Amino acid sequence: MSDRALAVVRPGALTTVQDLGRPGHAHLGVPRSGALDVPAAALVNRLVGNQPAAAVLETTLDGCAVRPRATVTVAVGGAPCPVSVDGRPAPWGAPFRVPGGALLDIGAARSGVRAYVAVSGGVAVESVLGSRSTDLLSGLGPPPLTAGAVLPLGRPVGAPARVDLVPQPAPPAELVLRVTLGPREDWFTVRAVRTFTTRAYRVSSASNRIGLRTEGPALERALSGELPSEGMVLGAVQVPPDGHPVVFLADHPTTGGYPVLAVVRPADLPAAAQAAPGTPVRFVAVRHR
Repeated sequence: MSDRALAVVRPGALTTVQDLGRPGHAHLGVPRSGALDVPAAALVNRLVGNQPAAAVLETTLDGCAVRPRATVTVAVGGAPCPVSVDGRPAPWGAPFRVPGGALLDIGAARSGVRAYVAVSGGVAVESVLGSRSTDLLSGLGPPPLTAGAVLPLGRPVGAPARVDLVPQPAPPAELVLRVTLGPREDWFTVRAVRTFTTRAYRVSSASNRIGLRTEGPALERALSGELPSEGMVLGAVQVPPDGHPVVFLADHPTTGGYPVLAVVRPADLPAAAQAAPGTPVRFVAVRHR
């Protein structure tokens, strides 16, 4: 096997391969998938000289550890976390070299949820429908990392950025999500809509790549029937029978039968990827633009 590879030593709670996803296949029942915090993934790629679409590692809460077989350039961003090479501290938010055979350890997030690890050349697992992303809902793409797995790497295409540290947004202390109400606003009482846009919620520990689940006041329906399944979009706020809003993220189903009360502005979704359980959430209604 080529020496351009990463051996997985510690996979962490959930570490997946992600790129920009596979949009355009919803009619086949295939979610978009891709990195939840797209700006963070794009930044670490830029730091190591990769193209924006190169595949990176997305860790969840407790990081991961890998051992490159050849010397590589690495950058870590997204959720702030300790980084080390063979036990020696390495920078977060800046490119650095990792010798072949050394242990690269990405520690637990100090705040936020997901760290992004870019390696020069990108993670070169097999592409499925134009993407290398792991899709937890459909099962497409490579499986989540496991100890002993070996991930091939591509050849570097550009030079690393010459920076000491790049500013990155801090994970949200309060998650503010701008929403456009509809298309099923009429399925809820006036009081429920007012509650949704004025009361505080919190991020549930049951959140995942499919959806950000919330805890807080339940929303009462005005209609008691059931909808036929209809298309779902990224950022749709679906309300299941328990009345607690769920914000659909990258691995969301392409259809659903629960009413969608609102849709989150795309620009606000990267922050949702970094909102840890217990983070306060506010939904703010805005007009169409």
